[in-house]
Amino acid sequence: MNVLPVYRWRLAPDGLATRRQLRARGLRPGGHDPVAMLERPRRRGRPALVAHLYRLDLAVPVRPMTPGRWRAVHAALAARRTCPSCRAVREYCIPVSVGVCNVCAGFAPAA
Repeated sequence: MNVLPVYRWRLAPDGLATRRQLRARGLRPGGHDPVAMLERPRRRGRPALVAHLYRLDLAVPVRPMTPGRWRAVHAALAARRTCPSCRAVREYCIPVSVGVCNVCAGFAPAA
């Protein structure tokens, strides 16, 4: 079993970055496994927050959004706004907890 080194919050060495830090630089891990972990302690006995660290020299640029990817994103967002009961496309995402739009659930009057 390979154990990753753990660094405390704000004490990670240069040359390592989290996924969010990579993304802010326009990079991605590129299929490489994390080389270390970053641990941020929390109060009152709650478990620490953990983030994986990746090497900056192995990171590759993010793939550009192609027209096909944009279509897929728009289709997925439209599916989240479509009520499965009345098939109406709403201006908000359908709540997963209810499963139908507010009109079908009886929360709002029909317009």
